[in-house]
Amino acid sequence: MASSRQYLEFIMDQLSSLEEISCKQMMGEYIIYFHGKVVGGIYDDRFLVKPTESAKRMMPDARTELPYEGGKEMLLVEEVDDREFLCELLNEMYSELPAPRKRS
Repeated sequence: MASSRQYLEFIMDQLSSLEEISCKQMMGEYIIYFHGKVVGGIYDDRFLVKPTESAKRMMPDARTELPYEGGKEMLLVEEVDDREFLCELLNEMYSELPAPRKRS
């Protein structure tokens, strides 16, 4: 099942106070970028983020889920109604995320 545009718009609105937040559609799902780094995405109307140490610390009871068959486990963000929490989560995660790949 592909994610709905409405869910994407809801999440992007929740993150709108962050600078340089963007998304890219990929095979019916959406990858979320923060300052050019992949933080997670919208998969089957679920907001999943990379399992960084700071994300695990901020969401100690978060379930791990697969974004798609064959994908790497990610953390399910259940606090999507808490705009302040979401922005803090991405800010905390940022330094632990790998730099964007350079295109040749």
